[in-house]
Amino acid sequence: MSFRPGFKFPATLDDAALWFIFNHGKMLFSTAGEGLHIPATGDIEPYRQLLTRRQYIGSLNGRHCYAADVPGDAAAGEALEFKNLRSIFNALDEETVWTAGRANQLATWNRNHQYCGNCGTVCENKRDERAKMCPACGLINYPRLSPAVIVAVIRDEHILLARNKRFKLPFFSVLAGFVEPGETLEACVEREIGEEVGIRVDNIRYFGSQPWPFPDSLMIAFLADYAGGEVRVDGTEITEARWFRREKLPGIPPRISIARQLIDWFIRNRS
Repeated sequence: MSFRPGFKFPATLDDAALWFIFNHGKMLFSTAGEGLHIPATGDIEPYRQLLTRRQYIGSLNGRHCYAADVPGDAAAGEALEFKNLRSIFNALDEETVWTAGRANQLATWNRNHQYCGNCGTVCENKRDERAKMCPACGLINYPRLSPAVIVAVIRDEHILLARNKRFKLPFFSVLAGFVEPGETLEACVEREIGEEVGIRVDNIRYFGSQPWPFPDSLMIAFLADYAGGEVRVDGTEITEARWFRREKLPGIPPRISIARQLIDWFIRNRS
């Protein structure tokens, strides 16, 4: 299975095309048959006249993919249902999940960049690449990416896991934070760990990366070794943080996340 990105609309709209349609942060799914499915062109007939901000985003396994919005008062039709994208991670294959995430990110960017941030003129789609261009002052806006570090801190046979105030589910995870202007990724790791739990780290090394389109993060993952200090949570973002051994881990994030990949690395390498 593979996704190929693209921005130029195909010459014709085919019945097999997939539609990623958003309404106040929720996405439209087809419930016909078993499980959930991304609706095809024929499934969205009730919405065809309501679609706004349409974008071509590429193809998934040879099927063209589009993203669009519908008005907030649009109701789901027969065998169609709006669902929170995070809630369906286990209901779709991983490639489809990430395609839906890409669609969500591009829909959010398109929705939030209708006007020029410099002069307020209505923006146009740039013809030769995916970007918004102001016809008055020439300002160009590309889809936004917000880089963030995510870090597994290791202390001998323990990993540091924390509860973030924003977590809706009762699990612990590794620490993360957004990169500030003028900051290296390694400096961000040191600062975020110090601010959130009050300890020092060293031996920071790159682990991997993952797009996290809620709405536009790029997670850059690191491993780091504990270098000193006592764990003291900031109380603002982090409500609890503790050291855990591999055989006594609490509830942890789903496997699709790079946070879980970091924790799984710790489990494999401390077995």
